[in-house]
Amino acid sequence: MRTRFRHACIVGALVGALLASSGVRAADSGKITIMVGGIDKIIYLAPKLTERLGYFKDEGLDVELQSQQAGVSAENQLVAGAVQAVVGFYDHAIDLQSKGKFIESIVQFGRVPGAMMMVRSEEAGTIKSFADLKGKTVGVTALGSSSGFLAQYLAKEGGLSSGDYALLPVGAGSTLIAAMKQKRVDVAWTTEPTTSALLSSGQAKPIVDMVTVAGATKALGGIYPAASLYVQSDWLKTHKDVAAKLAHAFVRTLHFIQTHTPEEIADKMPADYYGNNKALYVQAMKASIPMFSPDGLMPAGGPENALKVLATFSPNLKGKSIDLSRTYTNEFAQQADKALGIK
Repeated sequence: MRTRFRHACIVGALVGALLASSGVRAADSGKITIMVGGIDKIIYLAPKLTERLGYFKDEGLDVELQSQQAGVSAENQLVAGAVQAVVGFYDHAIDLQSKGKFIESIVQFGRVPGAMMMVRSEEAGTIKSFADLKGKTVGVTALGSSSGFLAQYLAKEGGLSSGDYALLPVGAGSTLIAAMKQKRVDVAWTTEPTTSALLSSGQAKPIVDMVTVAGATKALGGIYPAASLYVQSDWLKTHKDVAAKLAHAFVRTLHFIQTHTPEEIADKMPADYYGNNKALYVQAMKASIPMFSPDGLMPAGGPENALKVLATFSPNLKGKSIDLSRTYTNEFAQQADKALGIK
């Protein structure tokens, strides 16, 4: 009896160990949910394009993409632990650290914001820069979003205080266009393909261009890293293998963007991204390609300039010491570049 009992215990222990081991493996290879701050925006092209190209599957990853209209909403999902990663603007890593929360960018998609501040055509004669916004309303995707950050910075540089103008959350795409038509906003932050839609319809004109490196540098005083893949620092410590696979998939996509035509890229995207006007979408894609990083690395001087911009207006940063080395890492993008032969 004792022998049978001892054998049962040994077998039970072995089974338990095997189940525990398989449980760990299942957790490590489980679904990765990535929240995107507006999945149909061209600045956030990489997640859907990576999925369509099959690069997540090539890495053995089960990735689910979800979308929010603004990066700040996606960020909240990450901090709450509802998702494993976010595609949003890098500057949230700085803002969150000022609040005692740590996230890290592991792949940099956008070297610049890829956006324009556009004025309603009826107001274009009187609003020629942010210095002319006193008493006006600025449309942003959401309060606390990167669009709000940059609007506040540009207003401050234009000599205005926060009480001189109003920020109104209007989302993006159709809701932003509706806000313009209804004259609820005078100026709005826009990205492609909304930018091209507003320009082609004559509804709005640009007053600040942050699509090109030259334009963003002029507006923001230097390079301003924008769209990125970021995760919680604590998650990264225990999921470096997953981070490496995600980085490899995304850097492959960045290489695809740099080596294919706008038409070829558009052909890979869902038809509902461009509706009944694929030509306009291709035009928007052509204007956007230069903003994408060729290698997924954080551009030199980018974090420092982003911190400088945020510190200009953000009360969250007053008296705070920000460790920029904890807001991003090039480790995984460098590994991917080496494996893919990207220099």
